[in-house]
Amino acid sequence: MYVLEGLYESVYNARWSHVVEVPDGEGTGMEVKEGKPPQSWTYKKVGYTLEKDDGEEQSGALRLRLMVVTSDRGWPYSWERVVNKSTRSCHVNCEVERVWQIVLDDLTNWFRSRGKNKPSSNKHVLIGTPGIGKSMGAGSYLLYQLLHYDAEQLPMVAYVIADRKYLFDKTTKTVKKYGAASSIVDVLDGFSGRGVKGYIIYDIAMKGHEPSTGLPCKGWGMIVVTSPDKNNYESWVKQMGAEQIIMNCPEENDVKAMCVWMKHNGQLEEEEAEEQADYWKKVKDRMDKVGPILRFIFNEKKCEARFVACEVAVEAITPSMLQYDAGIGSGKSCDGNNMSHKLLKVVRVRRRNLESPSEYTDISP
Repeated sequence: MYVLEGLYESVYNARWSHVVEVPDGEGTGMEVKEGKPPQSWTYKKVGYTLEKDDGEEQSGALRLRLMVVTSDRGWPYSWERVVNKSTRSCHVNCEVERVWQIVLDDLTNWFRSRGKNKPSSNKHVLIGTPGIGKSMGAGSYLLYQLLHYDAEQLPMVAYVIADRKYLFDKTTKTVKKYGAASSIVDVLDGFSGRGVKGYIIYDIAMKGHEPSTGLPCKGWGMIVVTSPDKNNYESWVKQMGAEQIIMNCPEENDVKAMCVWMKHNGQLEEEEAEEQADYWKKVKDRMDKVGPILRFIFNEKKCEARFVACEVAVEAITPSMLQYDAGIGSGKSCDGNNMSHKLLKVVRVRRRNLESPSEYTDISP
């Protein structure tokens, strides 16, 4: 275990900017503004969870499309990599904000009850199409917001990414990294035994890293971030009774706002920067080829490699797979373990006041 100097401050003091839609002569344009937006999105109760409330948007106000939170030294997801401009910025659309609002609502209710009804806040599992920003977007944003949550009520935040383990101490304002041999269960049990509360962000990231059923410890909340592969999380979810949060893919205008922000802040890759005027058009063309997958659409080589992989997946489809996949897009929930995730995207549906297990549809927009 050792302390990572300066990283706590970098995340805690991350800078805000945002992108709004503005009317122009050709319809609706987009504009980058510094700081937090005067008003974020609002959400309403739908069943047992939350959905964006479009009816609450202020008439005449500039419509918020994207928020960006920038940490000069990056976010935990990128700390093992070379930190560059693109990995310093956490893009927050209404789907990412929705995840935080669900977690916040749960924490608020739990602390309001003073833990009388249950020893820990609700457990959650965040599921979405691979590559849409669950780790870099939702995971990073949850960390930022949890660090700003009342330090007396929630003094610790643990962030686990596969075999990497970070512990953020809001009292000492430090980040400690624990080695692969360290048991995060033992570490957090020690704090729990002393009555210290906290929250765990557990990003599975790679196969074979399903969370221990020893987590969360008493007094700790927890969210697991995962792809739709049930082998990654099903056992933990059943044991813990965790609630699912389904994160939809970004909308076209979300991606357009990201392009506007990246151009404004000089974050285009070298081969893209030469043709800035056509940047959005190029990204839109890539979305038409591989879907709204952020991991691939901002880089031409990655997009082409993804497209080839999708072609290979299509060629590998057998008649029996076609029969099984006939229910895709029909409103039925399908078991994603029997399909190629390269060809499908996860969408949120609602049944009996709960978010449904992932429904899968064709990846193309």
